[in-house]
Amino acid sequence: MVICHDVVKCVIIINIMLSKNIITELTNIVGKENISTGMEDLICYSYDATNQKFLPDAVVFPNSAAEISLLLKLANKEVFPVIPRGAGSGFSGGSLPVEGGVVVSLERMNKILKVDADNLVAIVEPGVVTGDLQEEVGKLGLFYPPDPSSLKFCTIGGNVAECAGGPRAVK
Repeated sequence: MVICHDVVKCVIIINIMLSKNIITELTNIVGKENISTGMEDLICYSYDATNQKFLPDAVVFPNSAAEISLLLKLANKEVFPVIPRGAGSGFSGGSLPVEGGVVVSLERMNKILKVDADNLVAIVEPGVVTGDLQEEVGKLGLFYPPDPSSLKFCTIGGNVAECAGGPRAVK
């Protein structure tokens, strides 16, 4: 486990948990353009709004539920932590890789797939920005109540994971 309160110092003492074979398998799942073990990305995905820092071993950017399924199967087989992450705007530490492992950034899965006005259902990917969904359903005369203060950049997946609401959600 690597606990980093000073990420720069942590770079010196980091103990990479994932073998090269696991990194290769992750790359095979998401593609080389959708994985990073570069220090600049590890640092960027090591903290959230709590300002606590824990360095991950890798960051992956899946593009589908199928890729996420394969990532989780690999993590289960090889026994390493997987930390899902939306925009990283939460104040509870839910997206922090406190024991290293792989941060699964869902920011690229950001499509509104369908809004069914008749049944009041929206099907969206987890990286959809909350404010964007509010705007889209508003065009149809609908109302999406949750309105966390970070709605211009927080994501639906993060909202669900962290039970984000905001004052308008009480309505």
